[in-house]
Amino acid sequence: MKATRIMAIRHGETAWNVDTRIQGQLDIPLNEVGRWQAERAAVALAEEGIDHIYASDLARAWETAHCIGQKTGRPVQPEVGLRERGFGEFEGLTFAEIEAQRPEQSLLWRRRDPHFAPPGGESLLDFRQRVLHTTLSLAERHAGEHIVLVAHGGVMDVLYRAATGQDLQAPRTWHLGNAALNRLLWHPEGLSLVGWGDVGHLQDAGLDEISS
Repeated sequence: MKATRIMAIRHGETAWNVDTRIQGQLDIPLNEVGRWQAERAAVALAEEGIDHIYASDLARAWETAHCIGQKTGRPVQPEVGLRERGFGEFEGLTFAEIEAQRPEQSLLWRRRDPHFAPPGGESLLDFRQRVLHTTLSLAERHAGEHIVLVAHGGVMDVLYRAATGQDLQAPRTWHLGNAALNRLLWHPEGLSLVGWGDVGHLQDAGLDEISS
């Protein structure tokens, strides 16, 4: 079976990213910087030969993917399996608020306890299973093609760990930048890493140079 090229992209910046506020599955839109980042990512991918685009149906990912679809001439297909981890009662709180209001839960979260789920949310184990099932299914469906997956920071983290053999609890040493380009390769044996955290397209133009 032929390999599938995967371009995995975190959505552009939101106001809640700036505030370190947990978004989870709440529907938060891009801010001005995020819209600019999405446009720059779209321009960078215009000549990549993209075959299909899938995106989380949450607004911040959907807006980012829509920009890419306009530049590449490909429709964007919603995929609920690419949503961010459900953080339940953590959603809407800042990191500092979680630590102050729920210290015991905060400790489990920061230690990346794979079995811990915020009340009403998902555990890391369940989240990883959802993300990998979705990603591997799409990759197998489009064997030999080049697909774009637009999602969230947590989704990017799961994909990086899967492609590099990192444990769920391993300390994160890799970047999960907004609108960074992350290249993976799928083959029947699994995922492998081609390139990660490419932000060159975000460094060659100012905010007043958004492409139409």
